Amino acid sequence: MSTGFFKVPQPTNEPIYSYAVGSSERQLLQDTLHTLRNKQVEVSMRIHGKSVQGSKKVAMTCPHDHQHILGYYYEGGKKEIAEAIDSALSARAAWAALTWQERVSIFLKAADLSANKYRMELNARTMLGQSKNAYQAEIDSACEWVDFLRFNAHYATQIYADQPISSPGVWNRLEYRPLEGFVYALTPFNFTAIAGNLPAAPAMMGNTVVWKPAPQQIYSAALLMQILEEAGLPAGVINLVFADGPEAGEVVFKHRDFAGIHFTGSTKVFQTIWQNIGNNIANYKSYPRIVGETGGKDFVVAHASADVKALVTGLIRGAFEYQGQKCSAASRAYVPASLWPAVKSQLQADLAKIKVGGTEDFGNFVNAVIDQKAFDKITSYIEEAKHSKEVEVIAGGGFDASKGYFVEPTVLLTTNPHYRTMEEEIFGPVLTVYVYPDQDWAATLHLVDQTSAYALTGAIFSQDTYALSEAAKALENAAGNLYLNDKCTGAVVGQQPFGGARASGTNDKAGSYLNLLRWVSPRTVKEVFSSPTDFKYPFLGG
Repeated sequence: MSTGFFKVPQPTNEPIYSYAVGSSERQLLQDTLHTLRNKQVEVSMRIHGKSVQGSKKVAMTCPHDHQHILGYYYEGGKKEIAEAIDSALSARAAWAALTWQERVSIFLKAADLSANKYRMELNARTMLGQSKNAYQAEIDSACEWVDFLRFNAHYATQIYADQPISSPGVWNRLEYRPLEGFVYALTPFNFTAIAGNLPAAPAMMGNTVVWKPAPQQIYSAALLMQILEEAGLPAGVINLVFADGPEAGEVVFKHRDFAGIHFTGSTKVFQTIWQNIGNNIANYKSYPRIVGETGGKDFVVAHASADVKALVTGLIRGAFEYQGQKCSAASRAYVPASLWPAVKSQLQADLAKIKVGGTEDFGNFVNAVIDQKAFDKITSYIEEAKHSKEVEVIAGGGFDASKGYFVEPTVLLTTNPHYRTMEEEIFGPVLTVYVYPDQDWAATLHLVDQTSAYALTGAIFSQDTYALSEAAKALENAAGNLYLNDKCTGAVVGQQPFGGARASGTNDKAGSYLNLLRWVSPRTVKEVFSSPTDFKYPFLGG
């Protein structure tokens, strides 16, 4: 029973620790890394609040030191997926019946636990298991995860408070019900925060969830689940499962009570999922909600008036932070001929200062790509470019997988604006530059818009207000997140809601109320205080 109109604490973005030399947090994180490096953990699935071990034991390793085993997880199959669905469905009624403030309070407690008690371990697990440096882990597994929880709690209250008007003698109300059935959360390796938010956001709105994380992220996903349960999440609300993707999909997408999917991953996988849902559409109790953020071929376009140092910084940070393994990473750049000599010189000078290596050495800006499959894909593009008459490798180009999956930050210069690396998503530390004649500014904007199937992020660098405005208009549909004179990565919850359209997804904007709206099914209630007792209207006369 509700006894008041409750307000959650006003959210603010979690402060980012610097991990500067001599800082207390730097020492705490290094100590945590040392502790985790020297022990192995065993991770089981969590189905209805219980640990469940599948039959397949799989090692979890460091991408930057792939012989080092962090522990093992136990993968299941169709049986465990079916059990997780049954668990979610059995938990739904009690979870949905809780008041919204009782649900929200669990996630606010999880935010507090993550920001304090478990901050260093969340970061350390992300650093070791996903090969992120200290800063990249901090802005992801600590700050963004906490921001998702706190801001989503705030957005939930805004949604529940959004009510229709009422005419005299009538009270109109909107009830925001959870979806009827279970939600499937299919999460990526590259962001611990996204992996947590995809199941947590629907659950906050009263849904129950089956959560399958990417295998490469299970090491940190297990801790997220532990935190949620410690915060008081009831059994069965979120069920953590490990299984082969297509095998899990065989069970999930044929189930009558499948109510929706919250997805981040590749465009190809998302399109396959959408097709499977379409093939089974007649079997479902309700039309499923399909929410997905997929790939990107994110652009940086510079005008002749651009500040060279700002542009180069935007390119390096945008393209090479987390080894380019962000769906928002800069991967194609368009630079005017008049600026190119200075840009090239500055790029080469700055890249020469960048160190590549493991995450435990805080002096390394670039770490390892996620696994052998990614390494092979990325390096195949580099090898092809080295033998192409249309491409010059102007920086990097080296790679070595003997100890870790290391790929140097690589800059390609192409004479063909439709060369493969200008159009295809690589998901690695490879930036391709096309130099255009200054007078072709307008034509280049059209080229940027039409080159890629994706439309996730983009950046425009210009000190000319008219040129900046012209580019923003020309590229209106080319990016869901557009940055002016800044790198095209680093969206902050509550500040830059994230998502794109075209082949980049459904643009449902994680980090805003728009995403949460997808996880409710509103019911309109009209209550009349004095009901009519005669069918006749006045126009009918006596």
